[in-house]
Amino acid sequence: MAANTTTDQAATGRTITTNIPARLDRLPWSRWHWTVVIGLGTVWILDGLEVTVVGNIAGRLSEPGSGLPITSGQITGMAAALYVAGACVGALFWGRLTDRWGRKRLFMITLVVYLAATALTAVSFSTWWFFAFRFLTGFGIGGEYAAINSAVDELIPARYRGRVDLMINGSFWLGAVFGSLLAIVALDTAVLPKDVGWRLTFALGAVLALVILLVRRHVPESPRWLLIHGREDEAERIVGSIEEKVEAESGQPLAEPHGDLTIHQRRGVAFTEIARTVFSDYRRRAVLGFSLFIGQAFLYNAVTFGFGAILTTFYDVPTGSTGYYFAVIAIGNFLGPLLLGRLFDTVGRRVMISSTYLLSGLLLFATAWLFGQGTLSAGTLTACWCAVLFFASAGASSAYLTVSEIFPMETRAMSIAFFYALGTAAGGISGPLLFADLTGTGEVADTVLAFRIGATLMCLAGLTAAALAVRAERRSLEDVARPLTAVDTKTA
Repeated sequence: MAANTTTDQAATGRTITTNIPARLDRLPWSRWHWTVVIGLGTVWILDGLEVTVVGNIAGRLSEPGSGLPITSGQITGMAAALYVAGACVGALFWGRLTDRWGRKRLFMITLVVYLAATALTAVSFSTWWFFAFRFLTGFGIGGEYAAINSAVDELIPARYRGRVDLMINGSFWLGAVFGSLLAIVALDTAVLPKDVGWRLTFALGAVLALVILLVRRHVPESPRWLLIHGREDEAERIVGSIEEKVEAESGQPLAEPHGDLTIHQRRGVAFTEIARTVFSDYRRRAVLGFSLFIGQAFLYNAVTFGFGAILTTFYDVPTGSTGYYFAVIAIGNFLGPLLLGRLFDTVGRRVMISSTYLLSGLLLFATAWLFGQGTLSAGTLTACWCAVLFFASAGASSAYLTVSEIFPMETRAMSIAFFYALGTAAGGISGPLLFADLTGTGEVADTVLAFRIGATLMCLAGLTAAALAVRAERRSLEDVARPLTAVDTKTA
């Protein structure tokens, strides 16, 4: 199995030389890797389902007889804001613990938090209860982003990392499609009573989370994290077990790994060192992360925030039919990362990130012009959105990939958490405040302005990526960003 881990005792810790990262990166794709994708990645389907269902059931929940004394404005306003706030707080809270306690412990805990909060949302009997558990649902989901993206990147071979990350993050929109269609059935009073249907949608989310939890039990801790935290024997056992499974499946001996890593183990890294690393030592990469997240956050609000109001105001689409249009653009969102993901590993990060951001921005400028000219119908506007979001979704997913691979191992989860919280806050708080005023006036010019703002920020992010994006394709994480605990063997 080409094991190679040696240890030297040091005054403040141990220095080890290992080839475990190289052994993980040289593995061929296998059923074991699919277990990782299914166990860790499918949670984004739940996130998409959550967000979409709540938006679609707002009207039913506010009706007399729903079993909950709440208004539609409270659901789309306060409840939505609390979900976003919970996601931001959860990302930062759990992200720090993910770097300190390990990936597996946190991706189990955060899923349990989500499961419990969703189940308790289903039995809401008052407004304050609904608000509280919407916050806690977001709190669990926010933690998932840091723990899951860290674990996926550290377990998936380097040559597959880009496409797998994009597919996983893009699966949010598969959940959005399911959520749109589920809401249509659940809210049909001919099928379910109005005080039962919406509860079952939340209960279904909890059931799906339980299934994912059972699969996730078989996903191991990140061997890379174990190495740094003084548990190299456990890392060796995990990697050896993975190699045995992959070799048995392929029926051929594995290729020899190339490249050793020498690290000085530490139990933890101070928060000040993390901040200095990200915002001083990797300042250009931090600017890149900021640009990508802000651009995609505002684009999605320019296009999707109040899209139902746009359809009903300008095209007289009945309120009950807007879910069908949303399902269509959600499919476009899902297909982007699915079909373009492979190119991020072959053509490369810089070309693909910059081009997806620029193309989506330019297409949105064109959509804004056509909308302003009055030449679009509800169907053609939706088609334009599909084209924009096909590229934008791949770009947005690559933002998560970027911040999870361009910073050192010891800061990975916290970096993901920080940039995710930034993007979520911009998209879920400041974005709606701005775009609600613009799209809610009923004036064509104001909606065109909203589209142009999103398009401008997306294009600026694309230009930033063209200048600053890191060529991380098919490279080991340790080559992309040297671990803080790494030792220069030439001077050690």
